[in-house]
Amino acid sequence: MPTFRPRTAAAALAALITTATVCAGDARARSFPFGPRTRSVNDLGNQFVPFHTRLRDLLHGHGDGGLFLNWSSGYGTSFLPDLGTYLTSPFALLVGVFPRDRIDLAVYVVTVVKMASAAAAMAFLLLTLRGGHWWMAGVLGGSYALCGWSVAEASYNPMWLDGLIALPLLCLAGEWARTGRRRMVAPLLVAVVWVANFYTAYMATLGAALVLVVRLLTESEKGAGRAKAAVRGLARAAGSVLLGIGLAAPVLIPVYLGTKHAYPGWDRAFRPAAWPDVLARLFPSTYGFFTPALFLSAVALLPACALVFQRGVPRRERWAWAGLVAGAGLSLQWGPTHLLWHAFATPNGSPYRQTFVLAGLVVIAAWISVSYGRPGPRALAGGGAVLVLVAAGAAFSDLATHRSYLLFAAGPVATAAALALPGRGRRAGLAAVLLTGVLVGQAAATTAFADRQRLAQLDHYAPWGERQRVQADAVARADGWPRYRTDPGGERTTANDPLLVGGQGAAYYSSHTPAVLTRTLAALGAGWTSRGRAVQSLDNPVTDAIFSVGARVHGPRDPHQRWNAPDDRPVTVVRQQVPPLVTVRQAGAAPSFGPSPFRNQEALLGSRVYTVPRTAAPEGERCPGRGSGRPHPPGGARYIPADRPLSGGQRGVPVDARGVRLGAGERSAGRRWAGRGPGDRAPGPAAGPPRSDGATWTNRGRRRAGRGHAAVRTRGNRAARGPRLSGPGPAGRGRDRTAAHRSDVRPRHRRRRPGRTAPRNPRNRRARRAPDRGLELPGAARRQLPGPGLRACPRPRHIRRLHVPSPRPAGRFDGRSGRAARAGRCGGVGCAGATTRRAAGPCTGGTGLTRPPPAAGPSTARSVGPACGRERRWGVRGARSVSHDRRWPWRRSSSRGRRSSGTVAARRRTAGRASSRWR
Repeated sequence: MPTFRPRTAAAALAALITTATVCAGDARARSFPFGPRTRSVNDLGNQFVPFHTRLRDLLHGHGDGGLFLNWSSGYGTSFLPDLGTYLTSPFALLVGVFPRDRIDLAVYVVTVVKMASAAAAMAFLLLTLRGGHWWMAGVLGGSYALCGWSVAEASYNPMWLDGLIALPLLCLAGEWARTGRRRMVAPLLVAVVWVANFYTAYMATLGAALVLVVRLLTESEKGAGRAKAAVRGLARAAGSVLLGIGLAAPVLIPVYLGTKHAYPGWDRAFRPAAWPDVLARLFPSTYGFFTPALFLSAVALLPACALVFQRGVPRRERWAWAGLVAGAGLSLQWGPTHLLWHAFATPNGSPYRQTFVLAGLVVIAAWISVSYGRPGPRALAGGGAVLVLVAAGAAFSDLATHRSYLLFAAGPVATAAALALPGRGRRAGLAAVLLTGVLVGQAAATTAFADRQRLAQLDHYAPWGERQRVQADAVARADGWPRYRTDPGGERTTANDPLLVGGQGAAYYSSHTPAVLTRTLAALGAGWTSRGRAVQSLDNPVTDAIFSVGARVHGPRDPHQRWNAPDDRPVTVVRQQVPPLVTVRQAGAAPSFGPSPFRNQEALLGSRVYTVPRTAAPEGERCPGRGSGRPHPPGGARYIPADRPLSGGQRGVPVDARGVRLGAGERSAGRRWAGRGPGDRAPGPAAGPPRSDGATWTNRGRRRAGRGHAAVRTRGNRAARGPRLSGPGPAGRGRDRTAAHRSDVRPRHRRRRPGRTAPRNPRNRRARRAPDRGLELPGAARRQLPGPGLRACPRPRHIRRLHVPSPRPAGRFDGRSGRAARAGRCGGVGCAGATTRRAAGPCTGGTGLTRPPPAAGPSTARSVGPACGRERRWGVRGARSVSHDRRWPWRRSSSRGRRSSGTVAARRRTAGRASSRWR
């Protein structure tokens, strides 16, 4: 007859409860693989699924490169840092069992297996720390694996789940060090968890050290031998950790070096969440990206809160474990300890990644409480009172809903009833069933709620389907590596399409994206997202020749993304003759990058291939008006007098559709009139000396007209009405539509003046026509400004920063709506390429200006099109694209440097209208 092993039975029960609960919650949310909703949100679809696809290809002997080099992404990058960050978990090898078109299912199975393993490890640890009912240890182990951090945060970051497994394993190694057992196994265990994922293993090591200290204080011998035993235990534990980390060094060193060379991420000061929101996250069915996911089922919360009132537990042990839990909870909200938990680096994204350690400490405290016997009525009443105080504090938060309160209230009641039953016989079985029901109900509801909230708040991507299969087949047919590269195209599905569908493209997204790669591709005009760590493909024949891209796949836009218009284009392959993969250039000075991506492309190519069109002001011409009138630098931006009356009564400079100034008597079907607004007749003083970056300062130094912007002034309090938007023909023909009378002019919010009432709605008639408010020209009026890089001569007083796009070729232009009639273009003047709002790529003509991506900034995505010089920004959800001039309208300062006083509702209405115009 087999011997009953309590620890094995508890581990199996915990794993079974965890697996069933996770699957039930996903099925309730109709998430993959139990429904039509994708679970590939954020980094799960952008990073983990593509990287696991590459691991599967390597296991089957496919893929370009090996463990050291990745020739598929970023035109060739190092693969060891990515391998050590994403793929060194032992569970990642399970993807080799699944077919390639079932990679999403493989990653889901890996995720569930990791969570079940964490539950089993915790149940095993609890019975190692102290004896008790095996079924209670199994339920508490399941509550640890089903904590809010696991189901809401780590479920779409599978590599973090290795830390969930590491915490009980490292606590077990610390227990061996305290008792002096298994001295050879402990370092190997430490090495395995650090190789699996060093980031969360570091946090788990700190948590295990705290558990070991409490165990040494409460379990050591009494008298003079206690200090010696504690010192010996700490020395053995430190030796095991150091030896294990040394064994993991071959994996950790490349990861460290890759981090040092990676493009800098988000660097900002830690801002703790509001305490009502923190308390509300203890409730089931709550979600908040920037708040700690503290949910734990009532089967763990109630015994942990009752620990202080449990008289059966020794006093030293009660207060030691209660103090440890309280201190760990407070450390989440303090800046220095926050940095300590995250290895002295501010996280990119969710700021509370160490929350699983607190969940493990609470579960251990709950086990200490019930292992000494059933909590009495006094202890249960005290624990219930603590939970009532938590609910009262969470009432000031908007995160908790009525359903959250119902689930939170029902859990302690059912748990208290189960704990009141005897621990033996049939009633013990009834108590086990009741506790399991509480855990499954609360955790499954939280899992389903988190699945739905992630889809609503985060970017998400379609799983492998027909689109990826067709694209992968086209890439495989055109692949000619290593004679030339095959780019899977700019109509991407994820940020790592080359890893997912094959090929050798520029697209690459990783925590170890090299800074030199991001800066080089940005200088050549490539778009980027994720604060510069996700570079995009370049659809340009010049860059294709530079990087030997001999075949490029074109296809329809991803229909899964809601901002993409319907697209029925077939998947095609464009081929061209390109130089070999490796070429040798003649000796000479190394090329240096300038502000123009087209000149940078020519510098790398070694030949001039772009022609700059003639402009309204030739090189060396002086800016009109009073002052020094210094000539403009050759090869830089050109200037035109936007406020000087010209001959013949004209109020502007006639230019054709390309931005070339027309001579006397010349006519063009695509002619536009670019000039000054009415009322600005007096010529102003010239600008100051030109700067090296092409920017000029006004004579008062208040505003800077940066590259790619124009300075348009207002005289006094009168708003500049901008250039005329008349139809073809000379001035005076057709109906004048100035920017001040357009329906889509966005007013600039200014501080309310004494005796005046600010309009509640920024789009009402008074805000549009009021002559005493500064008006910002919308994108339609900006596109009417002439010439490639042309700027109005700066004037003193009030300066408006306006975007100056490149000239567009002749074509139909809807002057009323201010949008280009050509479908599939970015809408900017001069954009003749396949630039879309999803990802801006190089155009075939004109000149443009780009800016390198900043080293740090808000969580927005940018994509800069070199030809039109415009920046595209998407919010966190990425549902709409909005084109603005560097800053949002409500965050612009007024003409005198004062902040806006618009209400929050007005700001939201303004943002919504701006988004709808560019949908």
